[in-house]
Amino acid sequence: MTKFRSGVVMAAAATLAFSLTACSSSDDTTEGSGGDSSAAAAGDNTLTVWAWDPAFNIYAMEEAEKVYQEEHPDFTLDIQEVTWEDLQPRLTTLAQSQEFDELPDIFLMQNNAFQKNAINYPDLFTDITDSPIALDEFPEGVVAYSTVDGANYGVPFDSGTAVSALRTDILEEAGYTVDDFTDISWDEYIEKGKDVLAKTGKPMLSGIAGEPDTILMMLQSAGQSLFDDEGNPTITDNAALSSAIDLYSQMVESGIYLEVNSWDEYIGSLVNGNVAGTINGIWISGSLQTAEDQAGNWAMTNLPMIEGVDGATHYSANGGSSWAISSNANVELAEDFLASTFAGSTELYDTILPSAGAVANWLPAGDSDVYAEPQEFYGGQPVYADVISFGAEVPANNTGAYYYEARDAVGVAITQIMGGTDAASALGEAQSTVEFAMN
Repeated sequence: MTKFRSGVVMAAAATLAFSLTACSSSDDTTEGSGGDSSAAAAGDNTLTVWAWDPAFNIYAMEEAEKVYQEEHPDFTLDIQEVTWEDLQPRLTTLAQSQEFDELPDIFLMQNNAFQKNAINYPDLFTDITDSPIALDEFPEGVVAYSTVDGANYGVPFDSGTAVSALRTDILEEAGYTVDDFTDISWDEYIEKGKDVLAKTGKPMLSGIAGEPDTILMMLQSAGQSLFDDEGNPTITDNAALSSAIDLYSQMVESGIYLEVNSWDEYIGSLVNGNVAGTINGIWISGSLQTAEDQAGNWAMTNLPMIEGVDGATHYSANGGSSWAISSNANVELAEDFLASTFAGSTELYDTILPSAGAVANWLPAGDSDVYAEPQEFYGGQPVYADVISFGAEVPANNTGAYYYEARDAVGVAITQIMGGTDAASALGEAQSTVEFAMN
């Protein structure tokens, strides 16, 4: 699964050694962890795929292959395990060397890295804007990640839709229900959070100190970014960002937001019952459900809204990924495969949801009986259908080609601000850092 866990991608535990001479489906000797050396012999009926995480992304591709084979029995995939840490530099190397024949037909791309790659290395991608893939059946905000100058280059896969997950037993102890935290403002959230803390001793949230994930989710919920539509940094004079940082500071200072030092401590604060909830991408559900003793005591709702900011909503995202068709692909076959599976198969999403927790971005998936099933861990709430509906409301924003540089700079600024530095000075320094990187 694509997870932006405090900026660190949690890659598969087992990484296959893989050279840059790996071939695409047009070669004669393609080999990879997900296929076999005879796969390329199938010629036009074979697609090569680069992806990471055998239990999630690769598993989903394997199930997609089975779905497509129902109508195309001679079709095969050669799925090659390539971790994100290896995939990104590999793409950069191939782009700079112009060795496009080394590309696979399809590769997975982190949503927040998509624009950087599509803008800097356009020759790696195929424009699928006019393809048979129904991109209008995905949330606009998710499609925007892989859209550059009106052209689209990606098919959204796993959902990074943000949720507010809450411990219903802790809320009940303080005299609240999940409804009391639904469709509310951040100001209301903070006031109720103070009450929960006073009555139960539990903070509402936790997160890694200096990591801007919570603030960036707030920012996207208002349809805002760290960049304007032209890709220029907007870290200074950004009303939504200033409001988000102020709200974050209030939560930390009041004690309702517990800052921790690492990802493991963050997960520990959730599964050990140290906090009353979390706000993160839906992929956090996999970690929550490892606390089997908490089954039935969790629920999900939408996010608080930033008051006083135009375009503010209760919906956001954190993470997610999309499939890209390379410039070296059998484009017609790749487009038809993706249109028939990740952009067209309820059967596929019904299979991978219970087995891998892969929540769809494809909106029609939410109409299936599988998505509507009550989830025991969440007190019988049909959370996956709810998440699909949340995803449809996530505002689009421009991540820009320098998203990670801006993210890191804002993270430093937050640490400085929490340490007493004037916010305008810290954000001004962050803006200068990004501008320097861009130049």
